[in-house]
Amino acid sequence: MAARQQARLGAVQETLFITLAARAAESQRKHPVLRDPRAVELLRSVDYDAAKYGPGAGGFVTVLRTAIIDFWVRGFLAAHPGGTVVELGTGLNTRFERVDNGRVHWLDLDLPDTIDLRRKFFADTGRRRMVAASVLDEGWLPEAARSPGPYFFVAEGVLVYLPQDQVLATLARIAQRFPGALLALDTYPGRTFEQQHRLAARKGMDARWAWACDDPRSLERSGLEVRQSATLTRPPRDMRAELPARYRYLVPLADPLLGKSMDLTLFRASSPAAAGPAGTARAPGAA
Repeated sequence: MAARQQARLGAVQETLFITLAARAAESQRKHPVLRDPRAVELLRSVDYDAAKYGPGAGGFVTVLRTAIIDFWVRGFLAAHPGGTVVELGTGLNTRFERVDNGRVHWLDLDLPDTIDLRRKFFADTGRRRMVAASVLDEGWLPEAARSPGPYFFVAEGVLVYLPQDQVLATLARIAQRFPGALLALDTYPGRTFEQQHRLAARKGMDARWAWACDDPRSLERSGLEVRQSATLTRPPRDMRAELPARYRYLVPLADPLLGKSMDLTLFRASSPAAAGPAGTARAPGAA
């Protein structure tokens, strides 16, 4: 058996193994909510701390979050097959492999240590490339603009670890530079933070949540317009019929516990600057 790749990552970057392990475990179910065989391969190829980041009781939460965002990205690509998707804080995500239509352009953006790890398993192509930068930097924005519009930005499981003022400034820069673009974000109310911090401490994880967002509509002041909203127990209506039976029938029963633990929101950048035809994207399924 080949030696596993060593992962030398910062505390927040290491949380990529939470989502990777969850997708790998889900993919090996008989009726998974998403299929990600590449996640299984990656998990077997990297040396990581399974006691900290291995699949656990919260795995289905992570998987549902990912599946909902996949659904929105597929809707965007159905309307704009040659557009650009920018994955912010990509980790070892394999969303490109799950949704690739043969025409989409893609940027995987993350910190240099994570991109160094990604490059052991992925390579740049004519339609997909990796960018080593912080989401908080401005230098990657022109890099994204070199790809054809319209644009869809995804920030899954990353912004919650950043200070609020930096998150709001970053979202405002994206909205101003890419008017009409779509953005998919996960946000968490302040009341969930104590539980996350206790769990992280129990598992020995150094990363802690920093940005609480009790109402995603508050982000409108950063130039974002809410187009669609979802929660773990109330996924997009058109997606529900596609879910395995255990999710369709059992997850709604968890609404009292999980229904308000996380918001998934699809925004449209509504900067005052007018968007041209190539920069305007209609929200998939939006009226």
